[in-house]
Amino acid sequence: MAKQALFSLSLLLVLLFHSTTILGQPAPAPKLPAVAPAGPAPPGPPDVAKILQKIGGFTILIRLLKSTGVSDQLRGQLNDSNIRFTLFAANDNAFASLKAGTLNSLNNEEKVRLVQFHILPTYYTLQNFQTVSNPLRTQAGDNKPGDYPLNVTSMGNQVNISTGLVNATVSGTLYSNFQLAIYQVDKVLLPLDLFVSKVPSPAPALAPAPAIIKPKPKPKKTPIAASPKASTTTTATPTVVVNSGAESLATHGILVPIGVAVFIAALYL
Repeated sequence: MAKQALFSLSLLLVLLFHSTTILGQPAPAPKLPAVAPAGPAPPGPPDVAKILQKIGGFTILIRLLKSTGVSDQLRGQLNDSNIRFTLFAANDNAFASLKAGTLNSLNNEEKVRLVQFHILPTYYTLQNFQTVSNPLRTQAGDNKPGDYPLNVTSMGNQVNISTGLVNATVSGTLYSNFQLAIYQVDKVLLPLDLFVSKVPSPAPALAPAPAIIKPKPKPKKTPIAASPKASTTTTATPTVVVNSGAESLATHGILVPIGVAVFIAALYL
């Protein structure tokens, strides 16, 4: 009995000591909730060069967009959601059909104008082209309104573009959102302002100089020429007179001696 009591007391002390040790330890810190993974970053403005590069077949146009700085200019402007554009994109086959040396004949500023000529400063759906008022203003004519215009007509699902030199057709939609529309065209759009020399405007006419009135020269007195008949008569008369005198002298020169001889002969008779 005493042993059982001793055992129970020992067990009680062990349990009491163990409980005290557990209670004396600090409670573990609560676990923090896991951080939610960050969502996708908001998309930036459309990058025309990257869009065309992803589609493929627009190597020359992409090179022009980058070398002229038009690609960066569009991306910067599209940061403003109120600014919108429509781009007509010609693929490599369209550029290959140009006359040899066409692009090389342009200086840097003219290449900028060529690329900007393919951009309208408004967002158009294909259906919008059915109601547009021509001519349409392009980015190339921003500095001088009225320059570098395009004429766009739509019949059913077909959209035609005329530059005055080139008639092109929209062959499909490459990209479209609320800010930017990119349509493929089958020809490079060549503007009249670059590829046809403008006729210089004529210089204003100068006022005519006052006329100088010169006195009329006095007519010169011309001696009256003798008529051919009078000249002949005058010349002939002395000749006739001279000839008559000679004949008379000759006649008288012969007759006088004869007369004298006759007279002398009569005396002797």
